[in-house]
Amino acid sequence: MISMGLKDIKNWNLELEKETTEKWKKAEMFRFNEKTKKKIYSIDTPPPYVNAPVHIGQAVTYCYMDFFARYRRMKGYEVIFPLGLDRNGLPIEIAAEKKFGISAFNTPREKFLDYCKKLLNETSSETEDTFAKLGISFTSYKRGNHFGSVYLTDSEEYRTLTQATFIDLYKTGEVYKAEFPTIWCPECQTPVAQAELEDKEFDSVFSTLKFSCSGKDLLIATTRPELLQACVGVFVNPKDKRYQNIIGKKAKVPIFNHEVPILEDESADLEKGTGVLMVCSYGDKFDVDAIQRHKLKPRIIFNKDGTTKEGAYKNLSIKEARKKILQDLRDKNLITDRKEISHVVNVHDKCGCGIEFLPTEQWFIKVLDKKRKLIEQGKKVNWHPKYMFKRYENWIKGLEWDWSISRERHFGVSIPVWYCRKCGEVILADEKELPVDPLNVKKKCPKCKEEAIPEKKVLDTWATSSLTPQLASSLIKNKIEIPFSLRPQAHDIIRTWAFYTIVKSLLHEKEIPWSDIAISGFVTLKGEKMSKSKGNVIAPQDVLENYGADALRFWAAGSKLGEDLDYQEKDLVTGTKMVTKLWNASNFVFMNLPKKIIKPNKLEKVDELFLQKLNDVIKKTTLGFEEYEYSKAKSEVERFFWNVFCDYYLEIVKWRVYNGSKLEKESAYFTLYNILLNILKMISPIMPFITEEIFKEHYKKENSRSIHLCEWPNEFKVSKEKSDEKIFEKLIEIIGKIRQEKTKAQKSMKAEIKLSLSKKEMVLLKPVLEDLKHVVNAREIREGKFGVEFVG
Repeated sequence: MISMGLKDIKNWNLELEKETTEKWKKAEMFRFNEKTKKKIYSIDTPPPYVNAPVHIGQAVTYCYMDFFARYRRMKGYEVIFPLGLDRNGLPIEIAAEKKFGISAFNTPREKFLDYCKKLLNETSSETEDTFAKLGISFTSYKRGNHFGSVYLTDSEEYRTLTQATFIDLYKTGEVYKAEFPTIWCPECQTPVAQAELEDKEFDSVFSTLKFSCSGKDLLIATTRPELLQACVGVFVNPKDKRYQNIIGKKAKVPIFNHEVPILEDESADLEKGTGVLMVCSYGDKFDVDAIQRHKLKPRIIFNKDGTTKEGAYKNLSIKEARKKILQDLRDKNLITDRKEISHVVNVHDKCGCGIEFLPTEQWFIKVLDKKRKLIEQGKKVNWHPKYMFKRYENWIKGLEWDWSISRERHFGVSIPVWYCRKCGEVILADEKELPVDPLNVKKKCPKCKEEAIPEKKVLDTWATSSLTPQLASSLIKNKIEIPFSLRPQAHDIIRTWAFYTIVKSLLHEKEIPWSDIAISGFVTLKGEKMSKSKGNVIAPQDVLENYGADALRFWAAGSKLGEDLDYQEKDLVTGTKMVTKLWNASNFVFMNLPKKIIKPNKLEKVDELFLQKLNDVIKKTTLGFEEYEYSKAKSEVERFFWNVFCDYYLEIVKWRVYNGSKLEKESAYFTLYNILLNILKMISPIMPFITEEIFKEHYKKENSRSIHLCEWPNEFKVSKEKSDEKIFEKLIEIIGKIRQEKTKAQKSMKAEIKLSLSKKEMVLLKPVLEDLKHVVNAREIREGKFGVEFVG
């Protein structure tokens, strides 16, 4: 075996990773043993959408999960760590529309579904391939006569589970259908849930308009003049003395000229605009509440696609109507003031379109009546980091709507319901029929015997992915009982995936879904979140091609849970250097070791000292992984490997390896072999490929087919005296000082010297003086003031 440099190792390592991945797959290395007697460690993994290639954030998040999975296997657990692929919902439909140049609204349903499936057939394999290249050790489990590691959210078993839970919730009264103003996306033409909203800042104009009351101007400021036609009332604050005389009168709406009542309501802010507020159907949640509270009759002016319904502005988009109405207001001298402003607008997270509120009939799951209970359930989960619980709690406290679970789209799990044409009876599917598409099955009302109307809506994708614990358990014959051990996920989906899973687990299981939740951050570039619109996206596929998986994973392990990770090329280079150093150090060690390693009756003092340091690292690294602080685990092993093992121990032990007595050599061989083995084990969850190759090459007698199936390191039983810590620190200090002196004198590290140490140092270092003498190449060590004298 030869040592390699950074350039040499790159191509070799990429090929090595490819070969190792194939070997793991062929050997079903991470198969779940259904007959296991081990304690099970279960990871509830997020099924990523397969509408696009895996992005860098997903790559990093799955690396974190894999750190936990590999560590737990080595700790003796039977690990369930499945890969799910989310093949439902709007992201899939949007991707299919873009790829094939089609629209869900002018393409026949069955044909549109075929386009979505065609897209998925291409993208699903790409996703699996990327995760395989990353070295993610997904569990394989028995599927019929073969083993697989992937579940699909559009599979028959998942659709069956999803529809069965809907039926269960309907029967228990937790699901209901109602018609009222719901959050609506004009772009996607479907209702969306509160959790699917994002705040986006837009430039806008705050215009003060001339309404009229009793022939006098009544000034009202607004950013949405396109809603004038939908105005149904005007509010003034009862404490506002300016408007006391007009309460109860009528206001005439500019341009449209219909009259609306002027009402007193404390929601009118005395300090905002003119203090007068126009109420429209519907500008926002406030309008919905205000209209219901005052029993005003709504005026719905928008179609589902966001165009105006009637009048002079018919068929114009919202932006077009706003522009034209503003122009007409200017032409009629009905604007008294205009201010350029920037304000935050709720947009749909899937497409970025501003949302509206439209009255539609939709399905909901009750959550508003469970706010306190859901917060209590969240408190039972161990949050890592702990402060992330506050995001969950704040989200629940801010909920204003029940969970909207129906979508007026095509590609999702069908809602298993029909309606009687005559009496309106809701007819549920029989659970034996599941999974079922109501559009393909005819039903008759059991009461009227009339043909029933099938439900066309599908379930929101979160209504399916919130069942991942139940689905993962079903894959291994329900051997896992909820709660699962761990849910790893990013912080941006606390309000969706974490929240909804806790909701469904409470409703179906009366239990929390997992004991622990580990929350990661975003991957950023120069401190900014990556996005295609900014053009600052780094593709993990390119990183893998240029640096390999071990380097990418090593970089990923540098961040703390809950914190964002900035992408920096130098960190990938550092990872590659770690791969090279592990390889070269291992080759050096094994070039000098005999085939048989014997544990000596007594270890040399230096060897004991370094094994004590190894024990400290084992303790800290184990604690890091136990608490999901992989960055601490990584830094402990990295520091020990470079700064202790390579910089000092390898140099100290060389003389004994080459020239020592039989007992001295045996002590050195044993220590070298075991320190390196334990370094490899501790870094293997983070750098699985290079550690596997070194283990396979040099540790055949360890009686394990993979380092990832080995036992996690235990602390060595070595004698320890009170003075050992001081001896170690002083030894390292003296070697460091001598190296500095040689560098200052521009001498080789092999240059021979005469060394002077104080009496106190001589006494302290007596057990290791021989090793010190050889490592610094000292002809003699004498008592005196510290000094280095070069010989010759």
